[in-house]
Amino acid sequence: MTWESLDTWWWPYLFIIIAGWLATDIWRWLGVLIGNRLADDAPLLIWVRAVATALVAAVIAKLILYPSGALQDFPLALRIGAAIFGFGLFLATGRKPWIGILSAVATLFLGRLLL
Repeated sequence: MTWESLDTWWWPYLFIIIAGWLATDIWRWLGVLIGNRLADDAPLLIWVRAVATALVAAVIAKLILYPSGALQDFPLALRIGAAIFGFGLFLATGRKPWIGILSAVATLFLGRLLL
């Protein structure tokens, strides 16, 4: 590879693939190596799980309360209602994520058609 090859159309894509792999794969392998030695009820693992759950909850709350794109056109009450309905079906059906997600999306679409 030479410096002249940096002007090709595919170079940025190759760089993103390599840099993305290097930046994330190392942490995945360290997680596997360290995670195998931790008990399921280890305080560190409980803390990591709590932080991950809080981050997911924050992203979901941001998407519902301050949406961008096409979701901005949906009324706030519909977005909150769809989330509550999806979460309720998620719990009622034995914690199956796909049922909760599909029911919330279906509620959004049906609510948008009716409004």
